[in-house]
Amino acid sequence: MTDTNSASTERFPVVVVGAGPAGLTVGNILRAAGVDCLVLENETREFIEQRPRAGVIEEWAVRGLQQRGLAKNLLERAQLHTECEFRFGGERFRFSYIELTGHHHFVYPQPLLVTDLVREYADVRGGQIRFGVRDVELHDLDTAHPSVSYISAETGQRELVECDFVAGCDGGRGVTRTALPEHAHIARYDYGVGWLALLAEAPPSNDCVVFGIHPNGFAGHMARSPQVTRYYLECPPGDDPENWSHDRVWSELQERLAATGTGPLIEGPLIEKRVLDMHSYVVEPMVFGRLFLAGDAAHLTAPIAAKGMNLALHDAFLLGDALVAYLTKGDETGLDGYSEVCLRRVWEYQDFSKWLSEVYHGTSSGDAYRAGTTFARLRRLFTSPAAAAAFAEQYLGTAAAY
Repeated sequence: MTDTNSASTERFPVVVVGAGPAGLTVGNILRAAGVDCLVLENETREFIEQRPRAGVIEEWAVRGLQQRGLAKNLLERAQLHTECEFRFGGERFRFSYIELTGHHHFVYPQPLLVTDLVREYADVRGGQIRFGVRDVELHDLDTAHPSVSYISAETGQRELVECDFVAGCDGGRGVTRTALPEHAHIARYDYGVGWLALLAEAPPSNDCVVFGIHPNGFAGHMARSPQVTRYYLECPPGDDPENWSHDRVWSELQERLAATGTGPLIEGPLIEKRVLDMHSYVVEPMVFGRLFLAGDAAHLTAPIAAKGMNLALHDAFLLGDALVAYLTKGDETGLDGYSEVCLRRVWEYQDFSKWLSEVYHGTSSGDAYRAGTTFARLRRLFTSPAAAAAFAEQYLGTAAAY
């Protein structure tokens, strides 16, 4: 156990570990209510503002940011996506979810959102944030007087921060996950496939997101900007990105996304190439003593349905509001119900991702039964108004209650 007796000591009502969308949103909510907090981040500010991550934000999440004064740049600059396209059997099938629901997606790359959030938190609302910290440790979480210690990037010395609550927003590999007690229940699911995640320095080849369902494996096309396109290729889990040369990548993309009435993809240099093994987990409950988990620290949803950042924001809205209610009014209701309310949406999104994985990967599984049910689901999606409405609701996260 680390000796903190010689560490210099500060006090904040809340210490937030991790400066991603969840942590920065919690910090901004606290500062807007006049509650002091400290955000600790092991990377530099420049790094978190450039780290490539997801870009699809659901409409309810954007409205939540807007209500908290955190969406000005997003609303001015984000792309609006109103439909998607499935390609299978050599044909293309358009799915206009705005016609069904009146709702759409926003596409705003996570680095831009993080840049907005950290600027608002640190530069506008005066929140305290320490970058480049090392060896963060959590202490006495099961008491009314928890604390957090860390090695300062400026002094190289261990600093101690006393607090009332710790918000664990540092992802699945962060210290808040390692601080969980042995009895913590973590449900895991391995999809058994990998995705080669690619960023191409090339204009989008379609005006909406494209999902390619092909015997060779799933392929995805998602615009990121007028000059950059995100692509995915199904591959074996644990595959080496170096196995995928420029020519092999583009050959597979061209084949898996081909359909009648479409031209060839616009090719360009690959500026990112990494393999994601498709797996998910959920921590239950999301609260341990005075530690409240949010975002990927509490649950990972494989990027099959682009739900991860949305769940992180949902957690952050609930946690930030609950902490404010308790620290300013003594109202414990939000904190007491935090885990249960978060997990309702988490499990709904996990279920949808698992369903969608069967659609994406059934035809490439080598299992004729799975391939047959995949095509049955796709045909139903484009022939049954009820099936289309149910899919749109899950795809957009617009259910009235979870």
